[in-house]
Amino acid sequence: MSLNRDSAMNIANVLTEALPYIQRFTGKTIVVKFGGNAMEGEALQNSFARDIVLMKLVGMNPVVVHGGGPQIGSLLEKLNIKSEFVNGMRVTDSATMDVVEMVLGGTVNKQIVSLINRNGGQAIGLTGKDGQLIRATKLTVTHKTPEMLAPEIVDIGHVGEVSGINTAVIDMLINSDFIPVIAPIGVGEDGSSYNINADLVAGKIAEYLNAEKLMLLTNVSGLQDKQGNVLTGLSTAQVDDLIADGTIYGGMLPKIACALDAVKGGCTSAHIIDGRVDHAVLLEIFTDAGVGTLITNKAK
Repeated sequence: MSLNRDSAMNIANVLTEALPYIQRFTGKTIVVKFGGNAMEGEALQNSFARDIVLMKLVGMNPVVVHGGGPQIGSLLEKLNIKSEFVNGMRVTDSATMDVVEMVLGGTVNKQIVSLINRNGGQAIGLTGKDGQLIRATKLTVTHKTPEMLAPEIVDIGHVGEVSGINTAVIDMLINSDFIPVIAPIGVGEDGSSYNINADLVAGKIAEYLNAEKLMLLTNVSGLQDKQGNVLTGLSTAQVDDLIADGTIYGGMLPKIACALDAVKGGCTSAHIIDGRVDHAVLLEIFTDAGVGTLITNKAK
C-alpha cells in the first residue's frame, strides 16, 4: 500500500508523539482488565489484541485479566440453571461454579489467548488455581432492610475475595516473553474454587506487582462529574472527595474502589477507559490526550 505525503506525515507525527511514552514505560508492567463491551464485536476484539501485542513488542509487560459475566449467564440459561444476584454479585452454588469455571477458565480464556496469538503475540491462559496464582477466601455479604433490627448475613456460595497473589507465576511468564491471560477464579486453602469479580482481581494483581498502570476497560467514556464531563488527572484524595459528595455512585463505585485500592497499595496509576473505542488501550498509553480517567498516587 503506497502512502501520500500527508498520510506519511501523520504516521510520523503519531510515532513521534508515542516515542517518549514508549521510552518511559519500557520494562514496566501494565495490568489490563478486558471485558464487557470491549469483548463485543470482532473489530474491537482485534483492536484490543493488537494493542496488547504492540505493548509487548515495544518492551512493556502487559498482563490481561478478563471477565465473562454475559457468557456465564448465557450458558446457565441454556442449562436451565437459575441465576440470582445479591448486591450485584451472582449467587454461586456448586452447579453454577462448575459453569463459571468452564466458561471463564475454558471458553473465554482460550478465546482471548487465541485472539492475541492470531494477532502476532504469545499468550498463555491461566486461572487463579494454576500455581495457586490467586489465593481466595469466601466473601461474606450482609443484607439489611429498614425493617431489620440487625443486618442479615447472606451465603452467596462460591464467591470469593483475594487474600493473596502468587506473583512468581506471573513473573515467570513475563520473563519468558509470554503475555499472561488470567481468568478470575481463586482457590481456597482447602482447594475450593471461588468466583471473584474481575475488576477486583485486576486491581489486586496490579497492587501486588507494583504495576505502572492498572487499566479497567468499561462501557462509559470515563469518570464523569455531575455535569457529565469526563474527569481526569485525579489524585486519590480527590477521588475520595468525589465519593463523599456523591459524584461517584452506583455501578461505578466498585470499579473506582478497585482502582483506588490498587493505587493506594503501590500501583502508580489507574485508568478507567472506554472499551468501546478502537485502540483505547494504545490511545490512553501513547497519546497526550488519552481516552479516559487517570487516577494517580501523586498529590495534586
